[in-house]
Amino acid sequence: MIKPIVKDVLFLGLKSAPAVKADLPIAQDLQDTLNANRDRCVGMAANMIGVRKRIIIVNMGMINVVMFNPVITRKEGPYETEEGCLSLSGVRKTTRYKRITVEYLDCSWKKRCQEYSDWTAQIIQHECDHLEGIII
Repeated sequence: MIKPIVKDVLFLGLKSAPAVKADLPIAQDLQDTLNANRDRCVGMAANMIGVRKRIIIVNMGMINVVMFNPVITRKEGPYETEEGCLSLSGVRKTTRYKRITVEYLDCSWKKRCQEYSDWTAQIIQHECDHLEGIII
């Protein structure tokens, strides 16, 4: 189901709780909402649709990947950039890393460990910040 985008910075500033298997349906809401906003959005965290759970979705070209309880375990190659956010107006400066490694649970609740770089890594870092209540 397409959900409204949360713009309340107080809500967005709260840390998200760990996802549990019962939270699997949230993946479909994230998928539907991301697809509805595809022209202006490449990733989302669950708090952006009003759910304070550690779940993100990232567009990786032809597919969207949902990550439950993602943890960035390695970062390499810091750089400065500017980012926008569907929940906030304008752009903000931030530091990101060119290459990251992420551990997460997939939609089958199977543990994954994957390396990402460049644009995809930047999106994942942005969405993981949302899970920590970091507003950029």
